Amino acid sequence: MTALPTYPSLYQINTRVWLTELSRKLGKTATLDDIPDAELDDLAQLGFDWIWFLSVWQTGLAVQRVSRANPEWRREFQETLPDLREEDIGGSGFAIAGYTVHQNLGGAAALARLRERLKQRGLRLLLDFVPNHMAPDHPWVEQHLEYFVQGNDQDLVRAPQNYCRINTAQGSRVLAYGRDPYFAGWPDTLQLDYSNPATQEAMIGELVKIAAQCDGVRCDMAMLVLPDVFERTWGRRAPLFWPEATRRVRERVPGFCFMAEVYWDFEWTMQQQGFDYAYDKRLYDRLREGHARPVREHFHAGLDYQNKLARFLENHDEPRAAATFSPEVHEAAAVTTFLSPGLRFFHQGQFEGRKKRISPHLVRGPEEPVDQRLKQFYDRLLAVLRKPVVRIGAWQLLECVPA
Repeated sequence: MTALPTYPSLYQINTRVWLTELSRKLGKTATLDDIPDAELDDLAQLGFDWIWFLSVWQTGLAVQRVSRANPEWRREFQETLPDLREEDIGGSGFAIAGYTVHQNLGGAAALARLRERLKQRGLRLLLDFVPNHMAPDHPWVEQHLEYFVQGNDQDLVRAPQNYCRINTAQGSRVLAYGRDPYFAGWPDTLQLDYSNPATQEAMIGELVKIAAQCDGVRCDMAMLVLPDVFERTWGRRAPLFWPEATRRVRERVPGFCFMAEVYWDFEWTMQQQGFDYAYDKRLYDRLREGHARPVREHFHAGLDYQNKLARFLENHDEPRAAATFSPEVHEAAAVTTFLSPGLRFFHQGQFEGRKKRISPHLVRGPEEPVDQRLKQFYDRLLAVLRKPVVRIGAWQLLECVPA
């Protein structure tokens, strides 16, 4: 496969939603093998280097039950799909029961064939890695309870939003939900204990397995396992994880790519610990606020930092760009974002002007009309981004002076 340009482009696909649409068209349950070659040809011709297939890993019934029973989540699902059905709620793709390709998607063999088809078109495959937590029905809950943060009855009484009782082969145990330090726990997950070196070793093992099946990973909430953040959340010190994890994976798979979902100004930290790219949420927030000076000042940073930022206007976590920005501001924000240095990161539905965000718990999306004006704008923008000077040229910020 040819070397990546200085400034590559990535396209994120909601795998389960896409295959649900495909199943309807084909009149049968579609797997990764049913993704048409013509669709992959289109992605290559649009100029993408990376395709991120969201939520391909195995999830279980425990996660599905939590998603279907949670009234707050259900209200959000209903807003997205007024005709919501039970089967539309598949459970979060980030509550993973095992790093094996979901049986409904065709399993590991179907993913390997898809990866080969991508490779033939010069496309690289990016998949998810969720370092912070696992699903409550992951085999480790029975086999390795020591990998998880455990609590006691007092914790359950004091913070029921952060702990739950689980019945295991070793008896009843209080375990912590996965969470970040600023919010209540995610009740469809269990928190991994990064203060335990054995947990870290096991997670590096999972990463090595994943690296045999794709060309890179997007690491969910990557900063949560940083020693300072983990200690702030759980009151226990964790050894550094990422430098060793990224080094060990690249020993096996040279050139393997790591992209960090990261917030709270830890972007530079993640880059220093082995990440090729870190989310640039700061630029996105400044564009949403609509103030020119902070946006311009954002680009004063050195290129050693900027070249390793992932620039986006929407993704599965953020609201749709077409619902966030007025049409004129949307176009200006897109030009600013995607003609800056770094990885150009686009999301399925963005070019068509979709306005409804689809939760990662859902396996079906709403039908929405295409915004033809916005689509024509993105056609023009992508044509510019395919130009060699924009992909491999030298970027610099011009001085802004009064007329």
